[in-house]
This record gives sequence, C-alpha cells and structure tokens, in this order.
Amino acid sequence: MDPSRVAVVSFGSRRLPRALRDLVVLDGPDSLDETTAVGRVVVIGSAADLATVLTRLLRIGRLDVEVAHLRRPWRARRARTRAATRVPLIRDETGTVITGAAHWLPPDGTRTLRGEAVVDDESLFDGEVTGVRVEPLPAMPGLRAAVLSPRRRRRRWVAGRAVQLGTTGALVIRDGTPGPRPVRRSTFYRHTEGWKRVTGT
Repeated sequence: MDPSRVAVVSFGSRRLPRALRDLVVLDGPDSLDETTAVGRVVVIGSAADLATVLTRLLRIGRLDVEVAHLRRPWRARRARTRAATRVPLIRDETGTVITGAAHWLPPDGTRTLRGEAVVDDESLFDGEVTGVRVEPLPAMPGLRAAVLSPRRRRRRWVAGRAVQLGTTGALVIRDGTPGPRPVRRSTFYRHTEGWKRVTGT
C-alpha cells in the first residue's frame, strides 16, 4: 500500500519501530474523524487499544480501513506489506467493539451471576454461575461464549452470531476494562460488516 495512505496510532509511551518511523502518526483514534486519506492504520497497543480504534472506525462508518495490530516490534514491516482479510466484528449494544474477550461477572458484593444467557437459540445457562466469557472468532459465526468454572473444568463453548444476558445485575468487562456500573441486560453480537485485519502482525 502507498505509504502516504498508512498511518500509526500509538498508545502510551511506546517507541515506534524503525520500519514505521516515516509514517504519519495520528494523535489518537479521534483523529481518524478528520481524514479520509488513510487506507490502513497500524495500532501499537493492547487488545483494548485495538478495540478503541475499531470502535471509532465503526462509529464513523470507516470499516473499509485496513487495521494492523502490532504486538511485536520486529513484525512492523509486515504491518505495512501484508494483505488484509475481512473478519467478524463483535460489538455490544452500546456500539463498543471487543477484540480479545469480554466477561460478565457478578457485581461487587456478590459471588454469583444470576440470570439467563442464550447464544442464538441455545441456552448457555439459566440460574447462577460464577461468570461468562465471550470471545470473537476469526470466522463465522462470529463469537463463542462459555460459563466460567471455579474448579477450572474444561469449558463448554457455544458458538453463534450473538449472545444475550438477562440478569439481576452483572459487571461487563470489555477487553479488561470494566463498565461504569452493573447492568441488567447485555448483548454481544456480530456486526453486519466485518473489519479488515492485516494478517501476520
């Protein structure tokens, strides 16, 4: 891709790898609102940082932008040259994207999560559990969910397009970041359009 159409979004005090130092460095994800020239973004940061960039692209209608998540500096050249493939984009009802994992956990002061969760038409749980983990998948149907086991038993994963929770109260954690307050309903689902992930980074 033309270097003039590739930009970098770096989180924290991370130093740019040499292979990226000639590229434009954006001043955070909000800078994507101001330019239509960018065709690829290299994200240097955590899964939560990647999710922040994808959330911004979703909200401004720019899922045509290719996104490379650079987790290892020695793969910086790949972030510029590798092809991108469209993969499922998993979001929730607030328009927030997840890229690593989300959790539904009991709110403060309680030990169990009470309610019911369904993946598409299949019941995940009905009653009390210690929590639920939701992960994006790199292919269809888009996501999978499993009940957390306090005894580290093998998890029963259920894959689908969407997972919905109705509960007396749950804390939603998206890529390690807790929500501001407990909720009674929460949904994660595959967006109608995927995101363009640069492979091999």
